[in-house]
This record gives sequence, C-alpha cells and structure tokens, in this order.
Amino acid sequence: MDYVKYYEAADLSADWSAEHSELLQRIHRRLLAGRTLGEVLDFLFDETKTAVPCDRIGLSFLEDNGQRLVAQWARADYQPVLLGKGYAGDMAGSSLLRVLATGAPRVINDLAAYLEEHPGSHSSAVLVREGVRSSMTCPLKVDGREVGFLFRSSREPNAYTEAHVRLHQAMSELLSQAVEKAWRIEQLDAANHAYLEMLAFVSHEIKNPLGSMITQAGVLRDGLLGDLQPKQKEQIEKIISKGHFLLGLVKDYLDLARLEGHETEANLTAVPFLATVIRPALEMAEPQILAANMRLTLQLPTVDPQVSCDPTLLLIVMNNLLGNAVKYGRQEGRLRLSVSPEGPNLGVSVWNEGPGFSQEQRGKLFRKFSRLQAPELLKQKGTGVGLYTSWKIIHLHQGTMDARSEEGQWAEFSFQMPRGA
Repeated sequence: MDYVKYYEAADLSADWSAEHSELLQRIHRRLLAGRTLGEVLDFLFDETKTAVPCDRIGLSFLEDNGQRLVAQWARADYQPVLLGKGYAGDMAGSSLLRVLATGAPRVINDLAAYLEEHPGSHSSAVLVREGVRSSMTCPLKVDGREVGFLFRSSREPNAYTEAHVRLHQAMSELLSQAVEKAWRIEQLDAANHAYLEMLAFVSHEIKNPLGSMITQAGVLRDGLLGDLQPKQKEQIEKIISKGHFLLGLVKDYLDLARLEGHETEANLTAVPFLATVIRPALEMAEPQILAANMRLTLQLPTVDPQVSCDPTLLLIVMNNLLGNAVKYGRQEGRLRLSVSPEGPNLGVSVWNEGPGFSQEQRGKLFRKFSRLQAPELLKQKGTGVGLYTSWKIIHLHQGTMDARSEEGQWAEFSFQMPRGA
C-alpha cells in the first residue's frame, strides 16, 4: 500500500497528453449538464476506463460527523457487485483516516496481499471476493471539508502509475462539489419521502379512533344513554367541535401525504360538474355557512357543464375553498360561489366579505405549511396545507389557481381548468 503525495494543481497536468486534457473538459461539461448523481458517475465510468485502468468505480460519503463511511454508488464491469450502495463501515482504525489527514491519494497494489496483512478489513475482504486486485482512492473535498472518497479499482495487480494517480486526483477535484450536491439532494428526497410516509401512517391511525370518539360523544349528547344536564351537554358539544377540528386536520394531512407521495393521479371522467362536484361541496359546507349566518349567492350556469375531471379530487378543492371562505369570512357577511364555462375552459371562484390579505402577503399563498400573518386570520386555527393541496390538484388537471383581495374588505380564490380531457 502506498500513500502517494498530494499533487498541487500546477503539478497535476504535468506531461498530460491533449487527450487527457480533453477528457477532463468533457467531464466538466458533463457535470454541468448531468441531472443525477448516477448519470454523472455512469459517464465517468464509461469515458475514463481507457485512460485509467478501471473495472470498478465506487463513491462513498462520510456520515455521522465523519465517524462512518457509507457507499452511495458503485458500478463494475462484472457481477456480482457485493460492496454496493448502502454498505457502511466505521472510520475508526481505517487506513482512510490518513488519506483524510494528508489529502494524499492511496494506492493498494495488491489487495489480496493487503488483506493478509489486515485480516480485519471487511471491505477489503468483500472486494477481494469480487476479484479486485488493485485499488486507488482519492478524497473528495468541498470548501476544505472532507465529504467522502472516490474509489477506482482494477482486477489486475499493480495497475496504477503516478500518471494515473494524478489524473484520478484531477477527476476527484472536478467531481467533489457536484457529487456532494447531488447526494444532498437525494438525502433530502429520501427524508421527505420518509416524512410523508410517517405523516400518512400517523394520520390514518388517528382518523378511525377519532371518528369513533366523535360518534360516541354524539350518542351522549343526544341523550341516547340518559338525560344530561345543560352544562354537561355544553361540554360534550365542545368535545365534538374539537374532535371535528382534529378530524379536519387529519384529512388535510392525509390528502397532502397522498399528493406529495406521488400516489395520486387525476383519474379523468366526464361528469356533470354541478351535480357531481358543486352540489356535494355545498351540502358539506351548509352547516358552517348557517352557523356563521352568511348570505350565500350562487352564480351557476343554467345548463350543467360536462367536465373531464377527477370528481373526488376536485371535491377536496371545493371543500377547502368554501371552508376557508366561511372560516376567514365575516360573520353575517356575504359569500358568493361562481361557476362559468368559458369556451374550452371552466372557471370557478369563491368570494367572501372579510379581512382579506395584502398584496405583500399574496406570495405566501398556495405554499405548503404557509399561513398569512394578519392578526384577524391567525385567530382561526389551520394546517397551512389546504390551499397547497388544492393548488396541486388543480395542476394535476392542467389548470391554474389565483387569489385576489382588497385588504379589509373581501377575498376571492379561483381556478380555471380545461373542460376536456
């Protein structure tokens, strides 16, 4: 095993051929155009194995404050690849610590002989089982931070020369920042997926017992198990009200988890829009409208328009828009629902008297977990996901959403979408 000296930038290109310079330029261009970590590394594997001996390339990143090394990508010209993505090992006692400390590339000329001297090296044992005999390792650094390693391996012993090391180091320095960013993005995607799975699981597990609690409280309130005193009935009414609020939160989060998890597609069906979407939404909103003493005006077409849509998803949108209009509208104020077929499109708007919002705050609408900070609006509890979910659903239907307001007077939320498939 050799620790080759760290080459400064001026030394790396010494005695390089025009072919090697062009190779690095191609790698650089590919880094700029590459969309994923795998795409960039596949290009590296295919384009560089004639310039530097290569039967296998691996990429690993440091995790847990540098205490653990985790393989993120591996590709070889042979099968099986035993040391692949997800393989993890502790850094304590590893010869890679010296690579980090010095920045010097490490070359193992005969991995089988190295394993005899270091029988405790599990990763070496796995690579030897794959048939690897030579290994070359360069650290990946970003802004002075050690983030991982780029491994190049051959099934021939003594495969790497000083010129190979310099070229491999130059590739590592080119790759470092790009591959770390791609890795961070993949980590965020994985974390977001895990969060959505947890959100859906918890919400689903809460939904059924919460619904049962509301039903049982209703049985008590209605006197089916005996008469109640007025104060007792009042407290049960509060329990039911809070239960319905929590059930609404659960529904919002379940809708969000379905849409964010890419499990939902718009299953388009040609339906009469008023009968299938608008009327059911009004029936659901009616108790809230009556409780707020709001005056509802309907502006609907005389002929029920046929619309190619997913009625279940659009019902979520209408429930959100009508529910928000009542929740954030003025008590005893006006509420207007308009539906207007306009050529090949359908327009729907919900308008209400109320505090509205400022133009400065409009940019916060339709964003996940975002709530407007006006004091009057913050008095009402909310999840901050209803409008975002609605926006996602309308975009699934190739439509657009908009919001207008005159602060202190009114607010209007609307969407337009194609009527056809």
